Amino acid sequence: MKLNNTLTDAAVLEELGKRLARARITSSLTQADLANRAAVGKRTVERIEAGESVQLVSLIRVLRVLDLLGVFDTIAPDEGPGPMELLERGGETRRRVSSSRKTGVPGPTATPWVWGDER
Repeated sequence: MKLNNTLTDAAVLEELGKRLARARITSSLTQADLANRAAVGKRTVERIEAGESVQLVSLIRVLRVLDLLGVFDTIAPDEGPGPMELLERGGETRRRVSSSRKTGVPGPTATPWVWGDER
């Protein structure tokens, strides 16, 4: 199954669990072995493989043992700012995003102005 945005969260978790179970089996590890090496409970490994929700730190530990931690480089590559952005910002990198609201422009919940409604 190919993971995409049309799948439900439950379907994505189930597919990830299946893939991690295959990786564990390929590594010739039992669930108990993986749990011991990852310093998590066996039940946590069972939950991951069943597609249930777990803490992110537990998933990271399991991925590390399975030598799959590098997948995060694919998910969120460490791309720094481009040369033009650095030049425009004087060498500073962006640290936050401001809202796109502008003063004087009504928001989505504002009532639109209508002719003859100058009260």
